[in-house]
Amino acid sequence: MSYDLRRLRLHGPIARIPGTHRYRPTPLGRRVAVFFTDAYNRFLRTGLADITDVASTSVLHHELDRLATRSGLAA
Repeated sequence: MSYDLRRLRLHGPIARIPGTHRYRPTPLGRRVAVFFTDAYNRFLRTGLADITDVASTSVLHHELDRLATRSGLAA
C-alpha cells in the first residue's frame, strides 16, 4: 500500500495532509477520478452489456461473434 500511495503522490492525484497519515485528492486527482468514472459509465458498462446480450442486433456484437468463430474461440 505504501508503494501505491507514494506513486500516486509523486504523480499528483493525491497529496498528504501534513502531520497525519491521511491523503486527500488534488484538483488533478478529482478531474481524473471523474473522467474515469464517466468513461466507465458511458463506454465500458454499456459496451459490455451490449456484447453480452445474446439477443443484441448491434454490429459490434455480430463482428465479435464472427471474430471468435473465425479464431476458433467459439464453442
